[in-house]
Amino acid sequence: MPVRTNHDRGTETMNQQSLMLTGKKQLEWMKEEIKRIKEDEILIRTVAGAISIGAEMPQYEESDVTDQNPRYPRGTGYESYGRVMETGEGVTDIKAGDHVLAFYGHKQAAVVKANKVVKVPGDVPYDHALLNTLSCDAGKGVLKLKPRRKDKVLVTGAGTMGLLTLHFLKSYMKVERVDVLEPDESRRAVAHTFGATQTYGDRGQVPEAVYDYGLECSASSDAFQALLRSLKQRGEACILSDGNKDLFFLNEAFYERELKIVGSSDGWDYRKHSEWFFKEQVNAPYVTRIFEHAISSEDLIECFAELSERKIKPLKVLVRYEKD
Repeated sequence: MPVRTNHDRGTETMNQQSLMLTGKKQLEWMKEEIKRIKEDEILIRTVAGAISIGAEMPQYEESDVTDQNPRYPRGTGYESYGRVMETGEGVTDIKAGDHVLAFYGHKQAAVVKANKVVKVPGDVPYDHALLNTLSCDAGKGVLKLKPRRKDKVLVTGAGTMGLLTLHFLKSYMKVERVDVLEPDESRRAVAHTFGATQTYGDRGQVPEAVYDYGLECSASSDAFQALLRSLKQRGEACILSDGNKDLFFLNEAFYERELKIVGSSDGWDYRKHSEWFFKEQVNAPYVTRIFEHAISSEDLIECFAELSERKIKPLKVLVRYEKD
C-alpha cells in the first residue's frame, strides 16, 4: 500500500490509507488525502506501529463499557513510529530523515504538529521506542503515588500496562518489593523477568492489609477487589487500566481502612520520559518481550479477527509497514 504524491495546480496532496472501524468487527482501509503541511507541522511516513489490545479490542468488539453507543467510521490505534519526510517552515528542532513517535494510529502516513511528537535517537530500535507511550502513562500513575524504596507495592495484571508499571517501579523508582497478581502462568513468568518479587495466580493468594500502594492494570473487577483488600490502613491505589472491561465497585476495605484511590490517564511528559526510557534499553533489553507477535500492516484486519476469536493471545502486537 504505497503512499502516492500528486501535484495539481500547484497544490501538493498525498493519498494514503487509514484503517477505519466501520462497525462491530468491521475494518476497512480507506483512502485519505493529505494536503500541504502548515509551518508548524511535519509529514511522517509510518515505519512501525502497534496494536494496543486492551484499548483496541473492546472498541473492535463493541464491548467497551464506557462507550455504549459508538459512532462510525472511527480511527484505530494510537502508537506510531515513522520517518519524517517533510517539515514546515517554522519547524527548527526536527528535520527530514529524523525518526519520531506520534499518536495517529494505523495509517501509512500522517501530518501532525511538530511539538506533539517524540524524537527517537538513531540507536533506539523501533520496538523499544514504541513502548515509550504506555511506559510514560504507567510512570504518571506511579508518580502520583510516589512509593519509596522500602514500600510494598502490588500490581494487578501483567499485561502490557502492568509490566511497564512494574518496570518503572523497579528501574526508575527503585522499589525493592513489587508483587504481581496475574492468573495467566506465562505472564507471571514474564513478570519475574521484569523484576517482580512474588507473583500470585489467584486473588485468594493475595495477603490482606500488607501493601502500602497498589496499581490496578488488569481492568478486572475481581482483581480490583483483591487490590483494595491488600492495602494497609490509609493505603493508596492508582487505577491505570482503561476501565473499559468491568465496572469497579468499592468494598468494605476502602471504608474501614480509609483508603485513597486516584485515577491516571495519558502520560506526564512523553518527551521527558523518553530521555530515561530510551537510555534504559541498555539495561532492560527484556522490555521488548512485550511484543509477542509481529505482523505486516497488510495483515492488520486478519490479526484483529484472530485476536477476537482468541486464536492468538499475545501481550501486544508489533505492526511493520514499509521498510525504513
